[in-house]
Amino acid sequence: MANKKKKDRQEPQGDIRSSILKYLRDSDSKKSVSEGQISRKLSAYFPKGIIIKTLFKMTAEGLLSMSDGNKFKLKGSAQAKGFTAINEGEEVIGIIDKTKNGSAYLIPDDGGKDIFILERNLKKAFDKDKVRVQITSGSKNRPEGKVSEIVERHRTIFIGRMDIKKFNFVRIDDVSMDVDFYIDNINLNGAQHGDKVVVQLLDWPERAKNPFGKVTEVLGRAGDNDVEMKSLLIENGFYLHFSKEALKEAENIKMEIPASEIAQRRDFRDITTFTIDPLDAKDFDDAISIRGLDNGKWEIGVHIADVSHYVKEGSFLDKDAYKRATSVYLADRVAPMLPEQLSNIICSLRPDEEKCCFSAVFEMDIHAKVYNRWFGRTVIRSDRRFVYEEAQEVLEGKEDQYADELKILNTIAKRLKAKRFEEGSLNLDSQEVRFQLDAQGKPIGVVVKERKDAHMLVEDFMLLANKHVAQFVGQEKNESGKNVFVYRIHDDPDQEKLRDFGLFAARFGYKLNLENPKKISKELNKLMIESFGHPEQSLLQQLAIRCMAKAIYSTDNIGHYGLGFEFYSHFTSPIRRYPDIMVHRLLQKVLDNQPLPKKSDIEIQCRHSSERERAAMEAERDSVKYKMIEFMETRIGEVFRGVVSGVKSWGVYVELPEYNTEGMIRLDSFDDDKYVVDEKNMLIKGIYTDKKYYLGDEIFVKLAFVDKKKKTIDFDLSSEDIFLNGGDDDELIC
Repeated sequence: MANKKKKDRQEPQGDIRSSILKYLRDSDSKKSVSEGQISRKLSAYFPKGIIIKTLFKMTAEGLLSMSDGNKFKLKGSAQAKGFTAINEGEEVIGIIDKTKNGSAYLIPDDGGKDIFILERNLKKAFDKDKVRVQITSGSKNRPEGKVSEIVERHRTIFIGRMDIKKFNFVRIDDVSMDVDFYIDNINLNGAQHGDKVVVQLLDWPERAKNPFGKVTEVLGRAGDNDVEMKSLLIENGFYLHFSKEALKEAENIKMEIPASEIAQRRDFRDITTFTIDPLDAKDFDDAISIRGLDNGKWEIGVHIADVSHYVKEGSFLDKDAYKRATSVYLADRVAPMLPEQLSNIICSLRPDEEKCCFSAVFEMDIHAKVYNRWFGRTVIRSDRRFVYEEAQEVLEGKEDQYADELKILNTIAKRLKAKRFEEGSLNLDSQEVRFQLDAQGKPIGVVVKERKDAHMLVEDFMLLANKHVAQFVGQEKNESGKNVFVYRIHDDPDQEKLRDFGLFAARFGYKLNLENPKKISKELNKLMIESFGHPEQSLLQQLAIRCMAKAIYSTDNIGHYGLGFEFYSHFTSPIRRYPDIMVHRLLQKVLDNQPLPKKSDIEIQCRHSSERERAAMEAERDSVKYKMIEFMETRIGEVFRGVVSGVKSWGVYVELPEYNTEGMIRLDSFDDDKYVVDEKNMLIKGIYTDKKYYLGDEIFVKLAFVDKKKKTIDFDLSSEDIFLNGGDDDELIC
């Protein structure tokens, strides 16, 4: 019977959007269908959380309408048109996805097959523009088309280098942009040859070879550290400046907390409280308090800066914060979500200052069992500002006024962590690097960040607060199923990627049982322990992370796979994350039994926050790449010990574990043989020598070339003979 059911079941065609549209059309396009019905129909093929997220996304885009009870039906063109048009002459609206060779595909808004577009038929569309495409030819499986209209530009602001000769052009930094901008003299805005500038697209006339632009800001000389870091922010859609109105609002906020406000809050000013943060931190958004209770247990407070008390919904400060949605932590600076007056002064939990907080307070025993919890607004006064290194020294035995409190917290934190891993939390922390910079911002050293007990103490209490806040709203206060909340969700890993990963790990002698979903996290954690200190450790860790879904914000809770939590949210960093401000506002409404916003409105904010978070991560990664390339630029010709971390048709990627960075040996640069690529078995093989290089192999490479614009590092293979015959180990960078 089971086999028959499996055989009769028809898999949905195309991606998740296409499947949703097809199901709604097949059901009856005029009727509304509940999210539960849609989820049950498609959950065998797509994760439930992603189905629900996509439904709300398609509603926000106008493809679906939603009625009470979370029922959906087709709307507008999606209802009328049916599946993606494939008949010659018909038109489809979607998003352009350009390829490296200049051609592109249209990703249709209403699902279905992608439509191929030759470069000459793009009609001046940029990557990610929303366009209207007319079908010109092709079968159902291979439709082709040409752009008939640019509906909406994905972006109109670009970064580039000013080139002033006979004419003025801006050479755009983004390598996906294969065209320069023409700038008329009247639109130069004082830019000089060689300046890095911000250029705004004005027009691209039909017969013009280049788009016309206007320089809106001169950032400075190309190659200058400050200029390049600012460029990364703008490239990823982050504003360099706050609005005048937001800055004025921030200036008008008073530091002193009125007595009337203190009277409405739970008072923690006389309870031992401290912060633990990095040495260079200025925005202290969390503090921990601790005191012993008469019953032998401990009261531990996780106190979070009460940003929502100062940043009122709909204010200019709120609008600026929402646009950014996150602070961005570049290699040499922070681009804050809030003006410095708020992030570093008024909201920052600085020692010996009274501060407004939103707190999660727990009654616990030394074994990390929670007996009671309380959530609400408080006032605190931090007794001490620890940096991580100071707190670590105390935990390792250095005398200090707060040594007993730190050690008790550390004992409880370790038990919280152990319990978390027992219940399915993954231990896949990736390494991060920190640069030692000179006065001009040039990197003169690289340090891989080391996570010790002091770091994890803070982390585990923040996880505790985030988990219990989400659990409180999502479970205890959600009996009617009507509460709207912002969850931090993380879907199950990709099973196919996990199978491939298991086969790869087996090549190093590690046996993994990844077929049983309940054992995956324990198997991966065991692997991380067994591979610790081995050359393949970092590679296995990175590949395991690539099997995982990306965590996002959503109003629909599917749990957090990576942490092993059924309920999880972000409550603890409102100075630097907008979703945490949303959580504070919603939590207070739940505590006060006030009406909550529409779910669809909050879901749109969740989607925006997730998108901005990804953009921030891109900017942060790019800044690290840029700094690493600056660091490596002075070391051309030096030899490094590396590990093969990727095999592609164009070459072999090599990771340098010492610096947590990656470069490439191009296939045509191997001079000892002609090599062919076997991507399936993750190796390259010499045709004449039969020499093989596998993923995970240790090799020696010579730094050959770096490209700042593309942020790439090129290596040449270095013969082992260099090291065995005449090489001096003391000179190796390894």
